Order: sequence, then C-alpha cells, then structure tokens
Amino acid sequence: MSSRLRDHLNSRYFEAANQLTSKKARRRIVAYVESYDDIYFWRTVLSRFENEHRYFEVMLPSHKQLERGKKAVLSSDAPQRGDKAELLRTPFPLEQFGQAMIACVDADYDYLLQGATPQSRKVLESPYVFHTYAYAIENMQCYAPSLHDVCVSVTLNDHRIFDFEDYLRQYSEAVFPLFVWSVWFYRTGKHNKFTLSDFSRIADPGGFNVFDPQPSIDHLRSKVNRKVRQLQAEYPNNKEEYIRLKNEIKELGVTPQTTYLYIQGHHLFDTVVVPILSKVCNRLRMERQDEIARTARHHVQRKNEMSCYEHSLQDIRQMLRKNTGYILSEQYRCIQQDVEQFLASIVSPEGAGE
Repeated sequence: MSSRLRDHLNSRYFEAANQLTSKKARRRIVAYVESYDDIYFWRTVLSRFENEHRYFEVMLPSHKQLERGKKAVLSSDAPQRGDKAELLRTPFPLEQFGQAMIACVDADYDYLLQGATPQSRKVLESPYVFHTYAYAIENMQCYAPSLHDVCVSVTLNDHRIFDFEDYLRQYSEAVFPLFVWSVWFYRTGKHNKFTLSDFSRIADPGGFNVFDPQPSIDHLRSKVNRKVRQLQAEYPNNKEEYIRLKNEIKELGVTPQTTYLYIQGHHLFDTVVVPILSKVCNRLRMERQDEIARTARHHVQRKNEMSCYEHSLQDIRQMLRKNTGYILSEQYRCIQQDVEQFLASIVSPEGAGE
C-alpha cells in the first residue's frame, strides 16, 4: 500500500471515529511526531489547546512498522496551501484531512531554506505540518534564560555562579558569520562542500572554565574567522549574495545573539550545553556539600544530611530534556500562533467554526 493511500485511510479512519462518537464527545486530533523525546515537547505545546470540544493524541507515525524520523512523519503527503491540482486529486475535502491528523516536526534547516527544497516547501506550506522554528526540540530545551533553573533542579542549589545567557550570546555572535555560510551552502544545493558536520566541528567551543569562559569564546571566534576567510577566498564573487542572505535570515528571526537556537540541535545539546551544565552543576554540588560538612554538628548528622542531599540530586540530561523554560521564547510563541490559526480554520463537532 502506498504511503499516500495509507495515510489518507488513517486520516479518514480518525475522522470517521470522531463522527461515530456522541456530538458531546471531544474530537480526537492525532499529532504525529518524529521520536519518543518529541512526544513530551509537543504534548507541552498542544495541551493548552485542549477543551471540551477536542483533545490531542501525540504519537509516533507507526503503522505496520516502527517508523521514526521526519520523513516518516511527512509521508502523509498533505496537500499544500493553494495547490488546486493536488486538491482535485484528493478523494475527500481538504479540511477533512486536517481535522483529524497533523504532523509536528523539527524545523531543522527547512525553515531557513524557505522552500528551496521539496521537504522545505512541505514543512512551510502545508497547513497540517507544524515545526519548531528553532532547529530542533533540543535547541528549545537549551533556551538560555532557563538553564539556571535546570541547574537548580539538578543540584538544589540556587546560587548563580554562571551567566548562561551571556555565554550563549557570545557563542552565537562568534559562530553567526559561519552559520550564514552554512545556510547558503544548503540553499544552493552545495551542502556536500560544507556539511552540518563540518560546521559543528568548527563550532565546538572546546575546553571550558566556569570562572573564566572567555578563552573558549576567543578560541571559537578564531576558528570561525579562519574558516570564513577560507570560504571567502574560495567564493570571491559571493559577497552580495552572502549579505542578502544574512539580512533575510535576520528577518526570519535569527539574530547574531540567538544563533545557538538554529544550529544543529544535537551538537548544541551534547557538545555545548551539557558540558557547561556538568561543570556548573559539579561546582554547585561541591558548594552544597561543603556547606553541609561545615555546618553539621557531628559526624552522624553530617553523614545523614549528605546522604539525604545526594539522594535528591537529579541527572543533568534528564532534567534538560524535561526543561520547559522555552515557553517564554519567541519561537514557542510562533508555534502557538500556528496551532491557533489551524484550529480556527477547522470545524467544531457541532458543525460550527470554533
């Protein structure tokens, strides 16, 4: 069975199931996501839109096989906005397809490519596909203003010993010139000349000192500038196109200060943020342990208090994956607006617009 037919049947099944229930029952909207980690993120996004008329069920796009990833989610081949030819080929009304099933994916570079590839067009133009605006959910989990709260949840120590926002601002400013080049290579179909992996290797800040982070930023900026000079020499006629692209991606919301939200999510999570969190949290743990040792009245009290504290500590990666501080970000607000527009366009169970 083709993926188009399979997903058309799935959507009609979900819609038929909704029609068979009582008019007072809530409508189910199935939201397909890329991976297990995405389920919690999109549940956070969609929960606020549930009411007495509808609810969402977030799941992987599993049919007869365990399918994961963006391609599996997008295999529904949803008709595009304004695509009349596609609409005519669809064996049921366009709005009927959207009422029962949506796709929720990472933006990756598809948002910044602005339709330069078929996948980018599908992500941006389908009214039933929602994306993160930031590169991936990992970038949202690493939202800088929320990282101190992650440290508190891990160590139960609220002492601010590191400025995450300032560090990631400087990190973003350092990599931004090379980031524009990276987007250019993907937009022009030359990504094999400078891959995301190539970018990530250069964007690795390397060694890091909690109390003196500036050398890592300086080292990073030096690596980026060296690569930028190399690319400028290889593509000497690209200056105007580079400037035009830089201004365009700024209009899409990417600023030199927030570039970290748009680079590869796993790189940001594993290579940049987790190493910083690990060192900061280690210092906060030691600080709390020293306080317990210093203030305990006797050995037994110190041992009991230390045991109690250590049993209360949390895993850094788990706390970062459960971090929802991104709800204050502009990217999150954009996702919410897209969902609001979608829900405003569909028909309520009673047959009236909601």
